[in-house]
Amino acid sequence: MTPDPDSSLSSAPGPSESELRANWDKVRGAFSTSIMVDTLLSSLAQNLDGPDWPIPGFDEKPSKYIDKTYDELVLMREMDGHPRRIELLIEILRETQAFDDPFGDMVTESTEQADKDNPLLKNMAKLGIPEDFPLSLIALLPETRDFCHLENLVTLRDFALFAQNLSQTVVVSGDFKAFLNALSHIDEATLTLYMPFRPGEKGMHLLEGVALTVRAQSDEVQAALAQRFGARLGTSDRDTAANASHLETAATEQMLTQQAAVYIEYFQADLATLQQQMDDGIPLARLAAVLKNPILETVVSGLLKPYLRQLSASEPARTTAPPLEEDAPSRNRGFFGWLKRVFR
Repeated sequence: MTPDPDSSLSSAPGPSESELRANWDKVRGAFSTSIMVDTLLSSLAQNLDGPDWPIPGFDEKPSKYIDKTYDELVLMREMDGHPRRIELLIEILRETQAFDDPFGDMVTESTEQADKDNPLLKNMAKLGIPEDFPLSLIALLPETRDFCHLENLVTLRDFALFAQNLSQTVVVSGDFKAFLNALSHIDEATLTLYMPFRPGEKGMHLLEGVALTVRAQSDEVQAALAQRFGARLGTSDRDTAANASHLETAATEQMLTQQAAVYIEYFQADLATLQQQMDDGIPLARLAAVLKNPILETVVSGLLKPYLRQLSASEPARTTAPPLEEDAPSRNRGFFGWLKRVFR
């Protein structure tokens, strides 16, 4: 008679489904960075004093299961009809994690020191970037936003601490890696692609924040929006604007208006500073010139004007100079074309 592979499991009453669900969510997140993630569960079980893992196979590893939610886990063929296997899987992963990290009990005590030693937080302090800055205001692709949400990463501090605790065996890619590298190496030019940062200065800025959302749009839509906001375009920019869809331009303007409101809500102090500068006689167009792109300056100014008290004297419209050469490259090809999906 073939022995029942589950015969070694305890017959005592197990935890409730709600307890299993909570325990699974906790242990699978903790184990995702373990160096044992691709070790056979049978081998992990043998290192512990509990029962063996009852399912044979070379694919029976933690990596097979930890990407599954609890609801997905219970529907797996290996688990269907065997509720105690989930309990055993949780126990194996939890005990292995404790064995793999013998200093786990000291984590709470050393958290404060670990924070002080976090290189990303140190770099952010050098740049004047607030730790509580929301990741929702960082220009990350949707899939990266989803990943951060899954890991409960809400602020830049959360991001920095999570990155510090990543196992060296975990490979990150895409804009998560690019943003992480930019913070790690204080690459100011790259940081401007992701956050409202101004190279050569400290802190975050409202103008650059609104500009992030505008830069993510196509050249055609940017030129058309600048025209809507009163810019006198050169011949090349007029031709570019003429290629923009009226429907897309209108929809983009509505979306950018909503995004501008989000940045306004966070940058109230910066908004007050802009207002004070305007009250002192500095036109908004001159303040926006820090963006160093007439099209961008016009659109950002247009989005901010409803929130600012204007001078009595009318401001001159921005004029864009024609390109020096016929085949001058478009301003926003390449990376910002890639970022176009970010705020849609």
